[in-house]
Amino acid sequence: MQSLIRAAILKIPRGKVSTYGAIARAAGNPRAARQVVRALRQSHGLPWHRVVAAGGRIALPGEFAFEQRLRLEAEGVKFAGKKVRMKEFEFVFAKAARRKKRPTKSLTKRSNPKKHANRKRRST
Repeated sequence: MQSLIRAAILKIPRGKVSTYGAIARAAGNPRAARQVVRALRQSHGLPWHRVVAAGGRIALPGEFAFEQRLRLEAEGVKFAGKKVRMKEFEFVFAKAARRKKRPTKSLTKRSNPKKHANRKRRST
């Protein structure tokens, strides 16, 4: 999973940002935003400053937030107050080809109701 997350982060071009959740979706697991944080902490050489929280908010504490903002501004990213202007600077990942889901048999519904509707009931 971490290799997919790293690959998604490396796709973000200079001057663009993405969110933790968007990277998790691009990596194939939409509920893995915290794993994106873990991958950023454990991997060196990633453009960590291009990853922000939802809505463009910088979620890092103290001096790290200041450094992230400086790095983003150096790449040409603009801010509205404390948030990145996401409409202009958000990187949108290409949609991955989705696998077809197999039809599952439901235990509560019959697979072919017409087949069972014409069946005669036995009288006892």
